[in-house]
Amino acid sequence: MSISLKAIGLAIGAVALTQLPAAAQTKVTNEGIAANEIVIGTHQDLSGPIKNWGVPVANGMKMAVEEINAAGGVNGRKLKLIVEDNGYDPKKGVLASQKLIERDKIFAMIGSMGSAPTLAAQDILFDAGVLQLFPLTAAEFTFKFDPAKPQERLKFNNLLPYVESTRAALKYMMDWKGFKKPCIMHQDDEYGKNVLDGFTQQLEAMKVQPASITSYKRGASDFSAQVAKMKSDGCDLVVLGTIIRETIGAMGEAKKLGWDVTFLGATPTNVLEVPALGKDAVEGLYAASGFEIPYEDTAKGKVKDWLVNYKKMFGTDANTQAIIGYNAIETFAFYTQKAGKDLTGQKMLDALESGDKFLDIFSSPPTKFSKTDHLANTITQVQQVQKGRWVLVKDNLMF
Repeated sequence: MSISLKAIGLAIGAVALTQLPAAAQTKVTNEGIAANEIVIGTHQDLSGPIKNWGVPVANGMKMAVEEINAAGGVNGRKLKLIVEDNGYDPKKGVLASQKLIERDKIFAMIGSMGSAPTLAAQDILFDAGVLQLFPLTAAEFTFKFDPAKPQERLKFNNLLPYVESTRAALKYMMDWKGFKKPCIMHQDDEYGKNVLDGFTQQLEAMKVQPASITSYKRGASDFSAQVAKMKSDGCDLVVLGTIIRETIGAMGEAKKLGWDVTFLGATPTNVLEVPALGKDAVEGLYAASGFEIPYEDTAKGKVKDWLVNYKKMFGTDANTQAIIGYNAIETFAFYTQKAGKDLTGQKMLDALESGDKFLDIFSSPPTKFSKTDHLANTITQVQQVQKGRWVLVKDNLMF
């Protein structure tokens, strides 16, 4: 009797031991991996208010997939990219994610567009064990994870984070120009809140009071009330937690009022469309940035070839967004290669956390992750619109 009880005790102990690590283990899907193919998905704004972001990002991703597949794929497997439209709407982001997971059986979600659609769909991915890689939002929820929640290990980001980049650029501008009354106008969502956090944290560190804080609803097109308030509050520097249309709208409104004030945009303002569409209204705008924007007439080598090939493929000039989309797929392919021929979800996670560095062709800072840090880097630049082009003003900033 005592022997059997002892055996039962040992068996129960063994079961308990096997279950303990499992409770802390990250579940990673092996769906989407076939002998000759890897299925990956993305949801972009192809029809909504930031389609000037979504369309070129999707194009850049398609270009990278085409190049990788033409060269034989990754360890002999071709990439199959499925693109869905989220219209910059959280509900559509959720529906797109459900479709990509349940019907298309994707291995990883890459470069999903926008803070609100990405956040709304995040838990659906984690429940299914699907990696959330390099979303097109630098909000903190895309890389900060709680070690006590193993599924949160599935998120990685290679974009410059809004909080850190806003802090670095704001500190540089305040020190350089001696501004005394900084203000902010930000989008009323997860993205805008991150820019606001960077703004308020940096001012607290510098013991400076904000002169004005104002926001607008996502999708708004009239900023007259916000600009009038900031002008009457005597702002001498306006930080913009805006995207393309809102950046042009706010600066155009200031010009109308004859208000000569310095504007500093968060990283999403640092795109070719802002000077191309805003013209004189945005001349002089400063912005936080992650890498220099290449222009075809001054680019050299691989970057020049890339710009020419993009134009051939899509009939339009490449931009920042296309580069980000292209790099998202190239980064995925780099770590998939590292994961080896016998690809599994767990091996992909291990490869991402290995500390191996990915270097792109655009001279961006290296991409590198670890078991405890799922953000690629925080090195910030400041650029300025001068005569219709983005020009580098300051490099290698850290807050």
